[in-house]
Amino acid sequence: MRASSCIFRNIMLINSLDLVIVVGYMLGILVIGVMAGRNRLTTSNDYFLAGRSLNWLMVGAALFATNISTIHLVGLASDGYRIGLVVGNFEWMAAFTLILLGLVFAPFYFKSKITTLPEYLEKRYSPHSRTFLAFISVMSALLVHIGISLYAGAKVFEYFFNIDVIYSITLISVVTAVYTVMGGLRAVVVTETIQTFILLIGALSVTVAAFMALPSVGIHSLAELKAAVKPDQVNMLHSFRNAQGGLNEYSAYSMILGYPILGIWYWCTDQTIVQRVLGAKTQRDAQLGPLFAGFLKLLPVFFMVLPGVLGYVLFKDIIGADNDLTLPVMIQQLLPTGLIGLVTAGLLAALMSTIAGALNSSATLVSFDIVKRVWPDTRDQTQILIGRITAVVVMLLAMAWSTQGGKFGSIFVAINKIPMMFAPAISCVFLWGVFWRRGTKEASLATLAAGSVVGTIYLIVDLPLIGDVSIITQRWGIPFMQVGIYLFIFCSLVYYTISKMTPEPDVEDLGNLCWENPLSAVMYGRISGWSDPRAWAITLFSIVIIFYLILG
Repeated sequence: MRASSCIFRNIMLINSLDLVIVVGYMLGILVIGVMAGRNRLTTSNDYFLAGRSLNWLMVGAALFATNISTIHLVGLASDGYRIGLVVGNFEWMAAFTLILLGLVFAPFYFKSKITTLPEYLEKRYSPHSRTFLAFISVMSALLVHIGISLYAGAKVFEYFFNIDVIYSITLISVVTAVYTVMGGLRAVVVTETIQTFILLIGALSVTVAAFMALPSVGIHSLAELKAAVKPDQVNMLHSFRNAQGGLNEYSAYSMILGYPILGIWYWCTDQTIVQRVLGAKTQRDAQLGPLFAGFLKLLPVFFMVLPGVLGYVLFKDIIGADNDLTLPVMIQQLLPTGLIGLVTAGLLAALMSTIAGALNSSATLVSFDIVKRVWPDTRDQTQILIGRITAVVVMLLAMAWSTQGGKFGSIFVAINKIPMMFAPAISCVFLWGVFWRRGTKEASLATLAAGSVVGTIYLIVDLPLIGDVSIITQRWGIPFMQVGIYLFIFCSLVYYTISKMTPEPDVEDLGNLCWENPLSAVMYGRISGWSDPRAWAITLFSIVIIFYLILG
């Protein structure tokens, strides 16, 4: 009874209008999610891939919404406050890997009619590679997409509403799990499409309010703003070392070499993300969806990172050294009643989208890559049931893991460090597998195993789980983003060596699985106008380069 009264008192600290908006939003999304999947789940294909009925707009919006989580809203503002616009490279460089997804990988994913990314590895290599990737994918969904997201969201709500982290995690988990488990991928995508626009409205509101508040601290021009921020805080590209002689963790060198490794894994091979592409209606939808998401990824630099820079100018005396409080402080200080509820709903949108997508992908992986392979005669309804049970179990494990989120120091760094355990190996076998027909099944398995072992050792050594020093980053002076390219080179050497030592695969079996040569992905005839994905890709690529020239 005492605990219940405590929760009640904490909730009553919320302004009633904001509380109505937040609660109404959660209930609305719950109803929409359940209704979206109602009476449409007659087969496992309907449940896990929305009956392959998604158009490019839904695919692109869902990709963006699944990616932009509370981690991004809090983490990007936090690092914008701490170091500046340079963290926006994670957003703009994503456009390049989304071009790869749309032009290079999506055609094969669609033509081979796979349900999961591990299934592609089985077709390209062997069942053993499929099993290995399925296990890694479930673990990454649990540890990164759900676990850390829950922690980030709970911390925000603790600050806003004084609700204990455990209660926040439980509430968010239950609502999201219900509509994901009941509605399948269609429920996930429909709610994500709605949440994308709510999220952008919330982020835009904070940005506009911050700009309007600048005159109150004596800033009336761009020159005055630049004078008030830290050195290089409004530059997208940093030198290798900062003004104090220390390492710039997000230097241009580190980002250009390290990001593609994480980006290819995340955007092109991670089930949580790519499952939306697998549910596309046509190959054109499968290709245009990622490119549309690439255009959306240009926005967070202006609406999520830049507010952190403005937060430094406006509220550095309040925020101090605790940069993770940047977004909560700005919302509390800048926004009026009612709008606070809307922005909080946007945070919920981001959080629930990521969790829902990860839950559905985990259910798909277990149902298709484990259960269906071990028991091929499993009925569709049984698969759906197993998928639902999987989602519940993964959510419970992620809830337990999320309570440890505070031990990683920086949330945004943690979500990029944890995948270093396996991202270089996975990126290697997919990238060379789709471009180099000589790659063998033995090479794939050896690379996945060796890369994961070395990556795990790196993570254990560099994360200060024991003590408070990151050996590789702090003691050896190697930024974590650079580690990705070094591990990728190691994995590539393993892949090439084993491929040359083992029998060449049958070329006839590779028709719908890899390109004849790397240029085949873009050099297959004249561009046929704006309906051609290559036209979208060229436009997106050009815009990103222009942005870099302006803000570099």
